[in-house]
Amino acid sequence: MTGRPARHLVAFVKAPRLGRVKTRLARDVGDVAAWRFYREATRSLLNRLAGRGRWLCWLAVTPDGTSRARFCAPREWQILAQGTGNLGARMGRVMRSLPPGPAVIVGTDVPDIRPEHVVQAFRHLGRHAAVFGPAPDGGYWLVGLRRRPRYPDLFTGVRWSTPHALGDTLRNLPGNDRVPPFLETLEDIDDGAALARLRRHQVDHQLTGCGLRT
Repeated sequence: MTGRPARHLVAFVKAPRLGRVKTRLARDVGDVAAWRFYREATRSLLNRLAGRGRWLCWLAVTPDGTSRARFCAPREWQILAQGTGNLGARMGRVMRSLPPGPAVIVGTDVPDIRPEHVVQAFRHLGRHAAVFGPAPDGGYWLVGLRRRPRYPDLFTGVRWSTPHALGDTLRNLPGNDRVPPFLETLEDIDDGAALARLRRHQVDHQLTGCGLRT
């Protein structure tokens, strides 16, 4: 035992209810296709990012009381309620409720997230107070905090689901921490065009793996 605080990985998830998840995507592809995408993307990510001793895994659920079985999650994912309020209020509440140690929050609708991204985020938190994974739409797919010192107002006044979300959050950081490290830019799947790009990428990857492309 090293005596160091544990590292915490938190996946923010909604109960996979038909017609209640990925509503923007559903406008383009229909409720059933959007639900299937969300369910599969979540299951895949939770299996892929399981800590296996590298970090503690937390499943921050909404509605509160949703069971782990709804997501086919490995046993190591512990349930944590998001509570009420907008995304910022819920992320702030989760950050405050975790045991001591650096924490990283991710969403489950970014299929390109890999364990290496989580490793990089925690590595940055060894030297910096915060780290972000930016998205091309002006939001972010990952936020990590060392939580020492704490920033209680980090998510206050952020214009969520707009091109300003990342910039608003950065402005809430103290001046000496306002230029944190960034991971690579990854796209969350919020509409039909993004889903089509993902499918093309998956096909290209499969063809390359079969030696059919150069």
